[in-house]
Amino acid sequence: MTDLQPTMAEAKTAKATAKATAESVADHVERSFAEAADLARAKLAKGRSALREAAIRAEKNLHDGADTVRAQSRAYIDNAGQHIDEAQRYVVDRVRERPVAATLAGLGVGILLGMLLANAARPSDRR
Repeated sequence: MTDLQPTMAEAKTAKATAKATAESVADHVERSFAEAADLARAKLAKGRSALREAAIRAEKNLHDGADTVRAQSRAYIDNAGQHIDEAQRYVVDRVRERPVAATLAGLGVGILLGMLLANAARPSDRR
């Protein structure tokens, strides 16, 4: 039985060493997991911040683009309005110069449009 005493003592020492090693490994794993989780949270926060900044820049660019289009379209509208006024004055002047010709031209255009509309309203027999 004396031979078993050192073996039992060695087994207890090995068990204690294994338990300490397992606890050390568990602590190390826990610390590593906590560090990884903290790093992931930091990266996620940084990503959210970058995404928020990108959204703000995109919104600003869209507003600037809309303002530019609005300003350009205003210039085109003003230009078109001037051309329409010039065309109206031209037509009025020509009608005053030749009222009979203008009346006959208007009548001809009216008859032509009437014929086109009547033809379009009639069902087609084409197959």
